[in-house]
Amino acid sequence: MVARKELSEAEVDRVFQALATSTRRDILRRTIEREQSVSTLAAEYEMSFAAVQKHVAVLEAANLIVKRAEGRERLVRANPEMIARARALLARYEELWRSRIARLDDLLAETPAGRPDSDTTDNARENPGD
Repeated sequence: MVARKELSEAEVDRVFQALATSTRRDILRRTIEREQSVSTLAAEYEMSFAAVQKHVAVLEAANLIVKRAEGRERLVRANPEMIARARALLARYEELWRSRIARLDDLLAETPAGRPDSDTTDNARENPGD
């Protein structure tokens, strides 16, 4: 099986929507550390079990976590492949941003404040026939 590297626009939207709340980021962090039951996850939050289940469902829809049944329990673990794909997307954004900043730095370094050399301009005005 060949792993896809690029995230589709829909996947990007789901990943960032899933990571938009601190509770879901915390659930993801906890499931990166170790696989846990939804019940164990829910015990840590001051919200209903159903609310935690909804957060887990959003993370699962974004493919950031994987849920499996073991008897009557539902165990949740992070999906390192999707996390790596999201990290790669952010790394590409960072690379783009850094290259733009580097180009801007180069332009600003060419001349003071990005303007033509003032000595050359002043000489051309004083001696137009030279």
